Amino acid sequence: MAPGAAFDPAGVEHPGGLPALWTAAWAGSPRTPLLLEVSSGPDGGRWVTAGELDDRSGRAAEVLGGWAGGGGVVLWSPTRTVGAVVSHVGALRAGLTVVPCNPEATARELGHVVEDVRPAVAVAAGPDQARVLAACGVPVVADHGLGVLDRSGAGDGGDGSGRRRAIVPGGLVGYTSGTTGAPKGAMLGPANLLANSRALAAAWGWTGEDRLVHALPLFHGHGLCAGLYTSLLAGGSVVLLPSFDVGAVIEAAADHGASMFFGVPTMYHRIAGSGRAGELRSLRLAVSGSAPLAGDLQRSLRADGVDVLERYGMTETLLTVSNPLEGERRAGTVGFPLPGVEARVEEESGELLVRGPQVFAGYLGRPEATAAAFTEGWFRTGDLAEVDDGYLRILGRSGDVVISGGFNVYPAEVEEVLARHPGVAEVAVAGTPSEEWGEVVTAWVVPAGPVLDTGALVEFAAGELAPYKRPRVVHLVEALPRNAMGKVTRSALSAGEGLA
Repeated sequence: MAPGAAFDPAGVEHPGGLPALWTAAWAGSPRTPLLLEVSSGPDGGRWVTAGELDDRSGRAAEVLGGWAGGGGVVLWSPTRTVGAVVSHVGALRAGLTVVPCNPEATARELGHVVEDVRPAVAVAAGPDQARVLAACGVPVVADHGLGVLDRSGAGDGGDGSGRRRAIVPGGLVGYTSGTTGAPKGAMLGPANLLANSRALAAAWGWTGEDRLVHALPLFHGHGLCAGLYTSLLAGGSVVLLPSFDVGAVIEAAADHGASMFFGVPTMYHRIAGSGRAGELRSLRLAVSGSAPLAGDLQRSLRADGVDVLERYGMTETLLTVSNPLEGERRAGTVGFPLPGVEARVEEESGELLVRGPQVFAGYLGRPEATAAAFTEGWFRTGDLAEVDDGYLRILGRSGDVVISGGFNVYPAEVEEVLARHPGVAEVAVAGTPSEEWGEVVTAWVVPAGPVLDTGALVEFAAGELAPYKRPRVVHLVEALPRNAMGKVTRSALSAGEGLA
């Protein structure tokens, strides 16, 4: 398909990246309101100005930059707080690589990231988190809620100088996974982050007059790179909600004159079901991503005056394709390549391939996986697609990933945890359709004995897996469907075929 609009390479390769552009704008308009945290915390209920964010993130950069040798900084703290934003921005200003982690990650999941990244330092929002991080052998800086960082905070794990991994500075490592279930760190450099924000600002007409209601995680590319980074680049303001709630979103949009809201399909499903979707018709732009938006849901919202714009992206590529700001937003499609992006559907396999300045450099410490992910400079998305009258339509995934509520869940990781339960002889995991979640994580289990308490099995998984990865449905079966090579056929699981 035709590439997106032409792009200025010099703008993508700005020597200071996003932090330099942010701080220059803040210095010029220090009284501009940027962040409002809706909470009862120390920053709650008041607008943080550009000058204050500049000052606080500068002090955070001094603390984090004090760990000589650079490297990565693991951020393990509650999301959508001013303190979290200060830590993110401070790390980038210090030339460190941000490694954001899900605040609900288990010690096992966090330990894998720390071992993989070998960070220079980690930021913890509380003593419990600090103890877990210190146990992983990483130096810990305390976050005191106001984005004031203290390098003498609890849980100092030592200087870690012998463990640091060389990473492209001033970028981001976002964790994804392959079908093996081992999480991989996608390395996104400063140029990738800047290109993504420049493309979105251009495609969506994003300006300093825009105000975003933000209810997405800051450890995920949708909420962090699209929502936060691009708002700061455009000079817009952000209302940070502690969690997603239909009423809170509607009230924040009305009370603060918001013009934008980003969500995943599960959020829009709940908005539509509330009967209050029409109260968001004043928004200039409502965006859906991270999972397919059902055509019927999009049409229902449109009938209520909310014409949701669906887009497409991945951790490895950030955002690459979008329905148009002006013109038809065609239900069931993700639109056209963003500025600077090229996309094509491979003729033989039907797989979508993309390339452009947003696309990552590779997987951290995994040269073989990186080589396998690219074909002559094109990134292989693993998604099957077709072009319909110029619009790109995603048909499904060539891999086994489950997308539940906008989050990727990799069956092999869940299977490995469940298989450790003494009552499990065999297990297979796949996604099954859900009107609310898109898909739910579903496990098919062959019991090791005559009785298996499925509730106890899910509770066992809770100690090893973040909530969105845990199975919501468990089927007890006599055997698993397998092909002639003895491999479990996940498509048969999802369809309920071949189950004894």
